[in-house]
Amino acid sequence: MPRRVDCNSSHDNIIKTGIKSRVRGTIKIDTERCKGCGLCVEACPKNVIAISKHSNKNGYFPAEVVDIIDCFGCAFCAIICPDVAIEVYRDTNYSEYKVKEKRESTLGTL
Repeated sequence: MPRRVDCNSSHDNIIKTGIKSRVRGTIKIDTERCKGCGLCVEACPKNVIAISKHSNKNGYFPAEVVDIIDCFGCAFCAIICPDVAIEVYRDTNYSEYKVKEKRESTLGTL
């Protein structure tokens, strides 16, 4: 018998386990394949993705990465994407110190 998975509890578990402190994620969105449905934006627990203000060659407003520093590679965006336009990569050797260092250097340029 198939096991039922409660997506909400899995989502909460990923957030509470502190994965973000040990793993850094990178997202690659194929903007020409994306139709801008917004499901990935809603699925992202860290608000890393938003809908672009610029259209692609098909006239859709695709999703785009807006704050990759907060991504910890949960892959909810890639799982929910009906167009299979998102790839997620994880770097397990990325420490919280590097994230803070990168965030501070980014804020200093503003």
